[in-house]
Formats: sequence, C-alpha cells, structure tokens
Amino acid sequence: MKTVLVTGTGAIIGYGVLRALRDVPNVRRIAADIFDHAVGKHFADDFVQAPLTSDPSYRAWLLDTVEQHNVDLIIPCIEQDVAWFAEAALSGPLPSVRVCLNDPLAIRLCADKATFDTFLSDIASPLRIPTLHDGSFADLVARLGLPFLLKPRRGYASKGIVKISSEVDFHRQQSRLGSDVIAQRIVGNDDEEFTVSAFCIKGNVSASIALRRRLAADGSTARASRVSAEPFTRAISDLAAKLNLNGPSNFQFRIANGQLFLLEINPRISSATSIRHAFGYNEAAMAVDYFLHGKSIDQPTLRSGSAIRYIEDVITYDTGTDF
Repeated sequence: MKTVLVTGTGAIIGYGVLRALRDVPNVRRIAADIFDHAVGKHFADDFVQAPLTSDPSYRAWLLDTVEQHNVDLIIPCIEQDVAWFAEAALSGPLPSVRVCLNDPLAIRLCADKATFDTFLSDIASPLRIPTLHDGSFADLVARLGLPFLLKPRRGYASKGIVKISSEVDFHRQQSRLGSDVIAQRIVGNDDEEFTVSAFCIKGNVSASIALRRRLAADGSTARASRVSAEPFTRAISDLAAKLNLNGPSNFQFRIANGQLFLLEINPRISSATSIRHAFGYNEAAMAVDYFLHGKSIDQPTLRSGSAIRYIEDVITYDTGTDF
C-alpha cells in the first residue's frame, strides 16, 4: 500500500485528482487543504488541514505530515502549491518524498506571462500571440488593434483580464503596463478555444488528449468535447522539448483563421482533469506510475463525447454518514 498526499483538495483540481485515484489499486489517499471543510476530505481516506504555502510554517507542516502519514508521493494541485514546490526544488533538496512536479524552471518561466512571451519571441514561435509590454495607446492600437486585452503577468483562470475598448479604458490601467500587466491582441473567439494536456517525460510527449472547451465565469472549463489531438501534436512536442517538460502539462490554444495560437502553458495538472479522466485519460494514475513507480507512460485508449459541469452537493448527516 502506497500513500499519496494531494494538496488543494477544496478546489476542482484537487478533488478531481482524489476521485481519479480511486482507479489506482493499493493507494491510500490523504487530502490536504487550508480549509477544514474542503470537499476533498469526502473523497479521501484521511484529511489534514494545511497552512498557506506563504506561511513560514508550511515546510515544517509538510515534513511532519509526510512523516506522520508515511507519505510516498505528493501531488500538488493548485497553482500556489506547485509554485512553492518548484521554488523549493530550485533552492535546495525537497523533503525525502517523491513529488509530482514538472521541471521547476519551466514552472517559473510559465508563471510570468511577460517572461514567457519573451521566451516565445526569442525562439520565433509561430504560436505567439502579438504582445507588447509597453507603449502608448496609439502604439498599442496600431500593433494590436482595438479592442485589445490587458492580462496580469501573474494569474490563472482568466482572472484580472481587462478588455480595452477606448483610450479612457487604457488610461485607467496605463500605469500597470509592463510592471503588472501585458497588452495582447484578441485572437479567435470563445468557440475556437482548446485545452490540450500531455504527459511528458524528459521533454518528450508520451500521452495526450485535446478538448474543445467553453469557460465558466471562474475561468475553469464549463463545457467540453473531446477532439483529435493531431492538430496540436507538433506544437506541444516542440514546446515540451524546448521547456524540458516532465510530468502533467497543460497547453491552451485558440485557432483563428486556421492558425494556431498559444494562450499559455500550465506545467501541472489543470482544472479539466476530471473531464479528461472520464474520457479515459487518468493523469493521477499516470503520476503514480511515473513519479512513484518509475514506469513509462503509454497513450491510453480514449472515449469520445462531451461534458457539462454542474454543482453537486455533499451532505454529511449528524449520524456521520455522507450522501
């Protein structure tokens, strides 16, 4: 029996991973979250409340939890947790436990949209969306068109994006350009957005799945349908090699006038993991096989179909039973 600690289990990624681990034999699931009411505790064998990764006590808490529960593998799920483990790996040895963690330098690079845009520019990537880090309103309109977007350099799930439709709009945000936000051309439309996940091993893509998606208000995938990954294969293979991706990796694209554009890369498991699991692509199981057991990963047989997300209740009665 192996023990897997999953963090951020009050979020859709974390409890999606816990539910997917049900398919993995001989695994004891420990859920962790900053809130003691996190729904993930209902899909785990045990639960521990965690401090924020920004709390100085986090490392001590982690070491104690690993020792107390004999943890064999950690799967950090939310962006803040992944970032902490990446920086910890870059600054010194991690705790004596295996971690489902992509290349730390790739995680750091992809976390900052300005730095990542510079990377795409330096490699002359045809996937790059026209982006500027500074300039006047007239300069931005001339090169990006109107309207255009201001995107936070650091952010996730489409949070904090502002559409600029006039000079008045721009002047409200102008002081943030470069330091906090980047300006980017609007490409394609909401009907041509795709989330493509790949399991990479030392820069090579071992398995992948592509979904056409529509976003919910919180930035997560609300509706999705599985599509062929073939149109994205060359792009993700090239990027995986250049970034030395190693583990679950998520690529977000738009297609405009037949051309492929890259929105961002998240070198981690993303929020659509439960949908991918339902189509036969179990990232949690792959993580256990690769990071814990050192096994190679093969392309799974995938089912076709579509998915709609909805709100579901978990009820705990005073008798102690769940519904």
